[in-house]
Amino acid sequence: PLRSGQVRMAEFRSFKPDAAPEKPDVAVLGREVGGFSFDMARRNAMLASAGTTPAKALKTGTTICGVVYKGGVVLGADTRATEGETVADKNCEKIHYMAPNIYCCGAGTAADTEQVTAMASSQLELLRLQTRRQTRVATAMVQLKRHLFKYQGHVGAYLVLGGVDVHGPHLHMVWAAGSTDTLPFMTMGSGSLAAMAVMESSYKDDMNEDEAVDLVRRAIRAGIFNDLGSGSNVDICIIRQAGEAAKGAGAASSAAAAAAGAADSSVAEALAAPVVLASPGVPAGPDKPVNVGNGVQVMYRRNYEVPSKAGDFRSGVAEVAGKTVAPGATEVVATLFRKNVVVEPAEPEDADMDA
Repeated sequence: PLRSGQVRMAEFRSFKPDAAPEKPDVAVLGREVGGFSFDMARRNAMLASAGTTPAKALKTGTTICGVVYKGGVVLGADTRATEGETVADKNCEKIHYMAPNIYCCGAGTAADTEQVTAMASSQLELLRLQTRRQTRVATAMVQLKRHLFKYQGHVGAYLVLGGVDVHGPHLHMVWAAGSTDTLPFMTMGSGSLAAMAVMESSYKDDMNEDEAVDLVRRAIRAGIFNDLGSGSNVDICIIRQAGEAAKGAGAASSAAAAAAGAADSSVAEALAAPVVLASPGVPAGPDKPVNVGNGVQVMYRRNYEVPSKAGDFRSGVAEVAGKTVAPGATEVVATLFRKNVVVEPAEPEDADMDA
């Protein structure tokens, strides 16, 4: 038996098939391929050589930012969407719903930011229904980064994710390639440099809510006035722990302080309880905080400020008295500097004829 087994093993090792089986890719495509498939790239190159112009993606041309303050997070965004050099939407919404206690600002390709956040939001909703617990901000961040990493940056979604959970306020930045940052303040988009200048010059630790909202407002305004891809209005979203609003600059009376202390004592009990699932969507109405469960409140201020109506912030700079404006200047310029500007009278139309 031992020798017969050795013979069979030797026959097995010396066996060579007549022909190797054909690989599936060779059988179907007629050539061997491996790894990534670039068939669509070849198709696009063929269409381009035939004179076909591919459709352009609608990009938001954005200024978005976020800041962590003592007890919550403030997110901000402008409302202009561009398509090349054209303003495609003057009042688009760039602050997206992720969970009752989590919102996300999107920059990049408009369709990518909307679809990626909607997809992750649906997955978070299923997880919330299964666990009956409040969504953690870190869970939302992992959902987004895993999805974006699969596409290696070809999905143009640049996100600022903010929220409050049982571990407190959190702010994360998610890049299109799947990398993430966690910082106390951050900006993204084409106007991020102007916004970051405001953030770095004015941010301080342990700000109250009023200071944080004003900082985000000024950062978005800087992007609106200094970046051609950003414009229109300022949207603000405040996510805070219950009772933190009373700790702002307006809480000076002892009664208000006592109420804030009572609210804070109930936060720990609320955080330990299962979350009361809120229906998805953006809370409606200005200055109306919505309790979303587990001691978290959300206040979404759509069109919080309209800088175009308020005028450029540089109009507040004092001008030299006696500065002149050339004839034909717009009424807007004359109105902005009426107090400090002497407008030269226009020449009569027939002056040359009389001469």
